[in-house]
Amino acid sequence: MEYISLGRTGMQVSRLCLGAMMFGQRTNEADAHEMIDYALAQGVNFIDTANTYGEWGEGKGRSEEILGNALRKNGKRHDVILATKFRWPVGEGPNDSGVSRHHLMQQVEKSLRRLQTDYIDLYQIHAPIRSVPIDETLRGLDDLIRQGKVRYIGTSNFAAWMIVEGLWTSERLHLNRFVSEQPPYSMANRLAERELFPMAQAHEIAILSWSPLWGGQLTGKYRREQPPPPDARVNFSPLANIWESNRSEGFYELIDLLTTIAAEKGRTIAQVVLAWTISQPGVTSAIIGPRTLAQLQENLGAIGMTIHDEDRRRIDAIVPPGAAVAKLPGQ
Repeated sequence: MEYISLGRTGMQVSRLCLGAMMFGQRTNEADAHEMIDYALAQGVNFIDTANTYGEWGEGKGRSEEILGNALRKNGKRHDVILATKFRWPVGEGPNDSGVSRHHLMQQVEKSLRRLQTDYIDLYQIHAPIRSVPIDETLRGLDDLIRQGKVRYIGTSNFAAWMIVEGLWTSERLHLNRFVSEQPPYSMANRLAERELFPMAQAHEIAILSWSPLWGGQLTGKYRREQPPPPDARVNFSPLANIWESNRSEGFYELIDLLTTIAAEKGRTIAQVVLAWTISQPGVTSAIIGPRTLAQLQENLGAIGMTIHDEDRRRIDAIVPPGAAVAKLPGQ
């Protein structure tokens, strides 16, 4: 395994982060425990979840419960950099979502109980809410750090200017600052390279790419004029429109090229994509979201693979830096 500092913190994290979104949803607890143990044995020390991951609807928080049970069982909690998130609704009440002090203070306690730990290594805002002043959220997060319940704080799905606003507010008010950002970033969608990446490099913000395989679409399962396979994520996830939206002809040209590169290297398409992602300047770690142990094993095979300059040139010819051949709604 390869390790890198999480931004300016000096804390070392693995270049691939085990994302636990599938745990409790399409991956049962026993299989999730097997995957966690395997990942840790292979040197993965970074696991990411959220307070809403797991079974949809009433099952919110199940992913955290499964992680907590697994780390208690294997005794590896202190070997793991454990990250979770808050922001999305966890109930029907008017304060059951958001980024207020009230909500985050409530949710951190619930996450700590589910994770069976007395601290969270990286506590992240899952998405911005502009109606709440950033100093309200930062003061609450700073208190959690001072209380020892959280060690570092980060963001997810923030624009570059929002993070800079947070950094400026932290400096002005002498509060702990953001150390990381989770953007949607993959070979098929490189829009984050326009503003977010230069900002992150200038301010030493770690970039943790979520869905580097673009919801499983960058694995070779999706081909021109063919329906997705029966086990594809788009057939199960309520967020299927994210993966199905705005896919261009360039996407299929990219899949054709990746098929060729993978064959040349004797690797899978997913391994080529992940190796490319973590080799991109500014990327700290790529968050993989495997559903099965076999998928996890395949993903980890990307570590140590070399992406050559010629590979980059061919990829850039189809998806230039800062461009996209598959977009999120609204992009």
